[in-house]
Amino acid sequence: MRHRRFDLGRDQEPLQVRASGQGKGERSTGIFDKDTQGPVTRDRIVESIVRALEPQPFVYALWEGGALAFGRLDEWSDIDICASAEDDRILECFPVVERALEEVAPIKLKHEMKQTLSPGYVQAFYRLEGTPDCMLVDLAIFKATWPDKLLEPEIHGTAKFHFNKDDRVKIPHVDPHKLSGDLRNAVTHARMRFEIFSCFVPKELSRGNLIEAVTLYHRVVLDSLVDVLRIKHKPVRFDFKTRYIHYDLPRDVTEKLQDLYMVRDREDLEKKYPQAKQWFLATLNELEHPPLMNI
Repeated sequence: MRHRRFDLGRDQEPLQVRASGQGKGERSTGIFDKDTQGPVTRDRIVESIVRALEPQPFVYALWEGGALAFGRLDEWSDIDICASAEDDRILECFPVVERALEEVAPIKLKHEMKQTLSPGYVQAFYRLEGTPDCMLVDLAIFKATWPDKLLEPEIHGTAKFHFNKDDRVKIPHVDPHKLSGDLRNAVTHARMRFEIFSCFVPKELSRGNLIEAVTLYHRVVLDSLVDVLRIKHKPVRFDFKTRYIHYDLPRDVTEKLQDLYMVRDREDLEKKYPQAKQWFLATLNELEHPPLMNI
């Protein structure tokens, strides 16, 4: 699976969690004017980050993504901020941003992520005092030379750039030939995974191990089903799993999927497992005969 910044910490190694009140003695003074403009809002937070990073000569661009890039911003949206900086100075961006955030509101929590699958960027999450729990600041700093900055509009929407010095950061587009190969590999992987491991669900049911059976049903059967449904309906986001699935798949498909995900008891699992299996095999057959879908 292509590594995505939107995995909410999956396949990533946490480096640090800092609670409010820790490390405040390290805060610099005199660099930023104290922000006293009232309630802590999304706009104030973003503006503080822009003001802090734009003057830095080693920072080349800053943009927002996430829900904003798709026009879906709502009261539960976090703040997805990305920047591009000199390769060997990306870590310098974080203390600069943190000082700026502290001028808006104290940092209540900080969670740094080590990107184990992507060495091209470093990511950290922040929650500020006085902000809704969901209004996290999700900050990713990319190496300037790293080619995949998660900017393809077909996949990630239209990013909002706050600055892009000398137009250094270019907007790439999906390569249909590469995507076609990725999709074929994904179909093969889904088929092999299902053929090998789907039998573990009835095996654990026969043993009376309901917790294991339900877990395997979700991790093997439904995960594989979601993969092939994505390849069929939203191939450019074939590896997003259930993330954004309600936006990417047709409503009748998500409603049917939702019912399969909600397992009440053993009898319900015994009923839904063969339904999910049949749907997976039928979809797989559509993708393989004839191959592949319209990209």
